Amino acid sequence: MSANIQYIFQNVRFFPDFFGFSFTLRYLCLLNNALRMEIIEQQLIGKNPKKRCEDGIVVTPDFIAVIDGSTSKSSLRHSLFSSNGRYCMQLVSRYLRKAPKSITCEAFCRGVTAYVRKHYRRSRLELMAREPWERMCASAVIFSRVSREVWMIGDCQCLLTPIINGNPQVPAFYDNPKPYEQQLAEQRAAYYKTAQSSRLRLSENKAMRASALSSISRLDRRSKLQAQSSMVKATDKGRALIIPHMKEAMLRQNIDYAVIDGFPIPQQHVRKLTLDFRPWEIVLASDGYPFLCPTLQESEERLAHQLSIDPMNILDFKATKGLQPGNLSFDDRAYIRFVV
Repeated sequence: MSANIQYIFQNVRFFPDFFGFSFTLRYLCLLNNALRMEIIEQQLIGKNPKKRCEDGIVVTPDFIAVIDGSTSKSSLRHSLFSSNGRYCMQLVSRYLRKAPKSITCEAFCRGVTAYVRKHYRRSRLELMAREPWERMCASAVIFSRVSREVWMIGDCQCLLTPIINGNPQVPAFYDNPKPYEQQLAEQRAAYYKTAQSSRLRLSENKAMRASALSSISRLDRRSKLQAQSSMVKATDKGRALIIPHMKEAMLRQNIDYAVIDGFPIPQQHVRKLTLDFRPWEIVLASDGYPFLCPTLQESEERLAHQLSIDPMNILDFKATKGLQPGNLSFDDRAYIRFVV
C-alpha cells in the first residue's frame, strides 16, 4: 500500500448520517490540499546577461519543474538558434507541458527520451551512441500533482518541508549528483593549488576576497556579482584540464547516472520521492545554487557570499567551473518554491 493511501486510511474517519456513510471534514481538507499547488516565489537568471539562459521553469495545472540544460562539451550544434543545453531544455519543457496528468515517472522518461531523440539527425545517431558528449543533454526535477511525487532525473536538487498544523517543519534536502562531478571539481581545485603558478593564483583569489568584502559590502546583490565578475580571469585553465576527463566520464552517461539526452534512461538512477497527503512546502532548483535554502532570498544571499569570497569555486565549495568576466554567476540558476 502506498504512503498516500496509508495516510488517508490513518486520517479519514467515517460517521453515519441520514444518507448512510460520509467522509468527515478532515478528509475534505486532505483532498483539497492534495489538489492545489500554490506558487510562493520563483526566479530564473542566466549566468551571462548577453546570452539566453539554459535553465527553465515549467508550471502547469499538473506539473511544476525546473529543467537544467547542460553546457555542451562539443562544437556540434543541434539547433541553429539555440545552444545544445537550451535546445534540450526547451524540448523537455515542451514535452512536459503536453504530458498527460496521470503519467508515471517511468512513462515520462520513456516519452521524453523518444521526443528528444526524434530531434536528432538520423545520420548523427551512431556518432552520439559512441560519443555521448555530442548529444544535447538536460537534467530535470519535476513535481507531479496527481502522483504526489518528485522525480529527479540528473543533477538537480530540492527541499521538502512538511507542514504540520500550519507550521513548516525542518526541511529535508535531496540531490542527485553525477558520480564523477565532485572528483573532477577536486582535480580542478588541486590544479590551482599545485601548479607552478598556484601561489600567484591563490594570492590573487585571496586579494579578490579581501577587496570584495571591503569595497562592495554595501552594494546590492546584482552590483556585487557584476563587480566580482570583473575581477576574474577569462581563461579557466583548471576547467580546460578536466574537460577530457569529463568526456571520458560521459561514456557512462545513462549507464551509471541518468540524464535526458534522447537515449534510454536507467530507472535505477532516477530518484523518486513520494509525499503523503499532508501539506508540503517544496523548493525545486538547478545546481546554479551551491547552497539551497528554504527561501529565495536566503539562497541568493548564500550565492552572493560564495561569489564574493571564492569566485573560482576552488576553496570550501568546489565546482567544475567558476565565475567568468562579464557574468553574473558561475552557472545559470532556477528556483521555485510552492505549497501542495
